[in-house]
Amino acid sequence: MKKLFIVVLLFCSVFASAKKPKQPVVAQPVVVEQPKPAALTEIVSYALGANMAEGLSKNAAQFGITIDWEWVKNGITDAAAQKNQFDEDKMREAFQKLDSLVAENQKLKSAEQKIWLENNKSVEGVITTESGLQYKIVTLGTGEKPAATDNVTVHYEGKLIDGTVFDSSIARGEPITFPLNQVIKGWTEGVQLMPVGSKFIFYIPSELGYGEQGAGGTIPPGATLIFEVELLETSPAE
Repeated sequence: MKKLFIVVLLFCSVFASAKKPKQPVVAQPVVVEQPKPAALTEIVSYALGANMAEGLSKNAAQFGITIDWEWVKNGITDAAAQKNQFDEDKMREAFQKLDSLVAENQKLKSAEQKIWLENNKSVEGVITTESGLQYKIVTLGTGEKPAATDNVTVHYEGKLIDGTVFDSSIARGEPITFPLNQVIKGWTEGVQLMPVGSKFIFYIPSELGYGEQGAGGTIPPGATLIFEVELLETSPAE
């Protein structure tokens, strides 16, 4: 009897499972996590790579050259393994050609900047000083004008002639104070023309700005600078 009971149970179990509809099998997406640097060596190594890439990108943008990042990786890998694909003479020759290309690009850019400044002279309201500094009065204040040795407090925005903003105290929401004789020549000359409460736009040739070196990876060599400056306060330097 017990055997019959067990057989009936087994039969019922098989029958019930046969009646159950099969659940569809849903494939779960495979998530591959990016490895995260944990050890100090890994973090430092990663930071060095990131800094190098940032520097290369800025230099490429400044000098108008194109970087093939796959070959940059090849160069790093091969140099680390001490097995360069090109000999030193070949690489030296490539750098010489690059120098020539950069110099040619700089000549063209310098000519473009000069043409832009020459055309800007004829814009209504633009005044050109003896040094070549150009400025336009947006608002003329009634306060005193600073001396070259004074400290000044200003709000400003600086950009290139293509409209690229490279620095802005306005965006930071905080004015800046500095000695007027410790900045670029275009600022030292220009801000002395401003009574407190004024807002001027300055068009600064590269020789009154950062010259052929440029600055900070954001201002190219030979760049003309456009600054909108509001003079908030002036005081004698201590």
